[in-house]
Amino acid sequence: MKPFLLVFLILLTSCDYFQSKKVSTEQLLEEEIQAINWNDVDDYPTFSDCDDATTNQEKKACFESYLHDLLASHLGKQKIVVTDDVSDTVVLKIHIDKKGQFSIRNIDMDSMTKAQIPQLDSILRHSFDSLPKIYPAIKRSQQVATEFSLPVIVNIN
Repeated sequence: MKPFLLVFLILLTSCDYFQSKKVSTEQLLEEEIQAINWNDVDDYPTFSDCDDATTNQEKKACFESYLHDLLASHLGKQKIVVTDDVSDTVVLKIHIDKKGQFSIRNIDMDSMTKAQIPQLDSILRHSFDSLPKIYPAIKRSQQVATEFSLPVIVNIN
């Protein structure tokens, strides 16, 4: 009788083992989305001028270098007059959507810089008006939106 009771208890507690658990597609999708690191993309946004870059880091460096060169060229053409020396690092928060549309979300600068160069915000925004076509970032073979910070050193004497 004891062996029969023991077998019965084992079968009773292990019934869950034999049952298949149903998992909804929504739950699977949610788990997959949580597992993806959206801050890291497979391919960074790029310009056609950066086609020679082979690695992701080279593409990112080429992209940022292109933006810096364009910005430096535009700022070099501006006549900016200040009463005091200005030395600041201005941070541009840049957004590139999944269609490759470029936009500046925010410009962080010191209040002293803003007081000395009140038009700097508009100068920075207009310096990117003539950008060539941007190829958006790629994540798992899908075009995705990205945001990043671009530091710009402003040093005017």
